[in-house]
Amino acid sequence: MDERERERIRAAIASAEGGSPTPALNDEGLRSLLVGSRTIAVVGASPKVDRPSYGVLVALARAGWQVLPVNPADAALRDGVAGLTCYPDLASAAATLPAGERIDLVDVFRRPEDCAEVARAACAVGAGALWLQLGIISAEAARIAAAAKIPYVEDRCTAIEVRRLGISGPAG
Repeated sequence: MDERERERIRAAIASAEGGSPTPALNDEGLRSLLVGSRTIAVVGASPKVDRPSYGVLVALARAGWQVLPVNPADAALRDGVAGLTCYPDLASAAATLPAGERIDLVDVFRRPEDCAEVARAACAVGAGALWLQLGIISAEAARIAAAAKIPYVEDRCTAIEVRRLGISGPAG
């Protein structure tokens, strides 16, 4: 599916649901959000190397972001994800950060019906932004992010956008 088709689908959904509560970020907005983020929590991070969440997590970590995998499954908590400690929820991940630091971006690999709960948790921990991965759209999560006045992205892949925008990693 190309970008024009994705925009058409987004517009149709927004129209059917009464309009999008958050405007879509343009390339400069996406670049600013990604470069300005240092700590990214990946909700739905899988320890299975063939899953998209694993590949994205590894790509972000290799590029220099501090990545906090979030997955309540016993295997993920016991073994971690890609050599990183895994947390059962956003609150546990946020609690490991030094005073004065926060989760800058919550990158979500969950079904649309689970995203409102993740959005509420992201707001509760003071996350700087909410990003739903490629193929994930949630009007309720968008409303929650808008009410909290945090940037919101949906139906885009962080790793793809990093590559497409030529971003080498977070700002120093």
